[in-house]
Amino acid sequence: MNAQTQPLTLQGPAGAIEALLDLPDGAPRGTAVIAHPHPQFGGTMTNKVVQTIARAFVQCGWRAVRFNFRGVGASAGAYDEGRGETDDLLAVIAGQAPGDAPLAIAGFSFGAFVATRAIAALHGQRPIAGAVLVGTAASRFAAAPLPAELHPHTLVVHGEQDDTVPLAAVMDWARPQSLPVTVVPGGEHFFHGQLPLLKSLVVRHVRGGLS
Repeated sequence: MNAQTQPLTLQGPAGAIEALLDLPDGAPRGTAVIAHPHPQFGGTMTNKVVQTIARAFVQCGWRAVRFNFRGVGASAGAYDEGRGETDDLLAVIAGQAPGDAPLAIAGFSFGAFVATRAIAALHGQRPIAGAVLVGTAASRFAAAPLPAELHPHTLVVHGEQDDTVPLAAVMDWARPQSLPVTVVPGGEHFFHGQLPLLKSLVVRHVRGGLS
């Protein structure tokens, strides 16, 4: 954590949700809520890719909220195959990003899959300024299609050599939507050695692509 990181305990549908709030210098432009990888495979809000996404948003002047899904760390409840985790993400959004403030939704791996479900649930209910989906778990889970109007404000990043979620699976999800995918040459699932590049991609998107 850095000096601008604050621990939070939020209330969710399964009980307490453990979270971290990263604050930018000056008045925030909006709030980004970032979801972590699969809870049953070591995924937490301190995952390096999740932290990288948070740092990118903070650098661009946004508040960044990371949280542990139910059953992870100090968050109450138990793993629920994406259903309850979507409810967790929606609860964090409701508590940390008021409806009249700019909202960005982001996620890595399983968290990106959950982010697509949350976006689908919120579509038409409140504006979403943009989305960042990294290593989207489209091979093991049915990621929801994104609203067409959000496409210009969405960054989908995937590693060329991802052996956890094959690039082909993400392309199969994106193709029917005509949703662009940014492929990192030689990149694998956790972007080892390429986190600075990932951060720069997110910063460029946040600065130029969010509505």
